[in-house]
Amino acid sequence: MTSVPHSNQQPVVPTGRPPKPKKERARKGESLQGYTFMLPTILIMLVFTLIPIGYSLFLSFTRVNLFGGVSFEFTGLTNYSNALQDERVWIALKNTVRYVAFVVPIQTIIALIMAAVLNSGIRFQNTFRTIYFLPTLTSSSALTMIFMFLFSLNGPVNNALVSVGILPEPINFVNETQFALASIMVMNIWATVPYYMTIYLAGLQDIPKSLYEAADLDGANAWQKLTKITVPNLAPITNYVILMGLIGCFQLFDQAYIISGGSGGPNNATLTFSLLIYQYAFKTLGTMGYASALAILLTIVIFTVSMIARRLNKEESHY
Repeated sequence: MTSVPHSNQQPVVPTGRPPKPKKERARKGESLQGYTFMLPTILIMLVFTLIPIGYSLFLSFTRVNLFGGVSFEFTGLTNYSNALQDERVWIALKNTVRYVAFVVPIQTIIALIMAAVLNSGIRFQNTFRTIYFLPTLTSSSALTMIFMFLFSLNGPVNNALVSVGILPEPINFVNETQFALASIMVMNIWATVPYYMTIYLAGLQDIPKSLYEAADLDGANAWQKLTKITVPNLAPITNYVILMGLIGCFQLFDQAYIISGGSGGPNNATLTFSLLIYQYAFKTLGTMGYASALAILLTIVIFTVSMIARRLNKEESHY
C-alpha cells in the first residue's frame, strides 16, 4: 500500500477583500434605519432647541436691537454684571424661589396621598380618578381666568369666608400685594396635582401586592404601609416628580402674566423671573441681550437646583 506524502504547504488564501458577513451588513442596515427614524426628532431639537440656546448665549454678550434695523454691539460680561446689580432681578428671584419652595413640596405630598387613596380599592375610584384629572385637560389661561373670578372681591371664595366669619370683609386676593402670589400658588397646586397623581398611580401598579399582604398579617395600619412600603418603593417616581416640579415652577410665566396684565404687580408681588425676561425682551427696546443674559442665568439656576435635588434624593434612597 502506497502512502500519500504529507504536504507542508499552507492553503492558498485569496488576495481579494473577503465579503462582509450577513450579520454585519444587517446590523449596519438596522443602524441606518434607526438614524433615519431619529432624523426628524434630531432636526426639531436642532432647530427649536440647540440653535436658539446657542443664539441666546451669543446675544447675552451683546447689546442688540432686533426691532427696526438689527445691530449688534459686543459688550462682554456687562449684561451679567448689570443683572447682579438690578434690584428687579433680585425681587423676581425672591418671588420665584418662594413660589418653588411652597408649591413643589405641597403638590408632591398631596399627589402621593391622593394616588395612594385612589389605589386603595375605595368605591367609585375610577370615577374619582377621571374627575380629579379634569383640571389637567384645561388650559392654564382658562384656569387662571376661573381663579381670578373665584378670588375676586365679590367672588365665591370671599363670599364663603365672610359668611362663615373667617374674614370681616372681602379681600381682593389677586390685587393685594400680600395675597397675589399666594393665589397663584393655590391655583397651580390645584392644577398640577392631578397630573403628578396620575404618575404616582402608574408607579403604584408596580409595587407587589404581597408586600401589603405581609404588612396586613403583621398588623400594620394604613400610615405604616404608606411610609414603610409605598414611599420607599416610589422613590424614583418622587425624584422625577420633584425635578419636573422644580423646572416647571421656576419657569412660571403665564399665570403671573395674566393676573398682573404683564406688569408683575401689584408692587412686583407677582414678578417672576420668566416674566421679567419677557419684559426686558419685548417691552423695552435695546435690552434683548440683557434678557438673554437673564435667560442664561435662569437656566444655570434651574440646572443647579435640579442637580442638588437629584443628589439629595439619591443619598436618601441609600438609607
